[in-house]
Amino acid sequence: MAKDEENGGKEGGGAAPKRVGISEAMRQAAGQLAELIGCRPSSVSSMKATEDGWAADVEVVEIEKVPDTTSVMASYHVSLGKQGELLGYERTHRYTRGQVDR
Repeated sequence: MAKDEENGGKEGGGAAPKRVGISEAMRQAAGQLAELIGCRPSSVSSMKATEDGWAADVEVVEIEKVPDTTSVMASYHVSLGKQGELLGYERTHRYTRGQVDR
């Protein structure tokens, strides 16, 4: 009997999928969000491993203006699976680029 058949048709014995590394998860979070919302990511401001995969906060430029300090930015909370697949996203904050947190 082939190994694939012994494992119920699942290659690798049904082991849980390996989590992608943090740098790959950061690229995936920014890239997949950009594809969905059509806005250029500016940075990934936080990245955290979760039980289901990864959670990231991605800053994007929503409206470019001149001067660039008046451009409209947004923070998005992004949830990724262990393989870096996008599970969900939510815009959490909008602000002008020149705005400083207090």
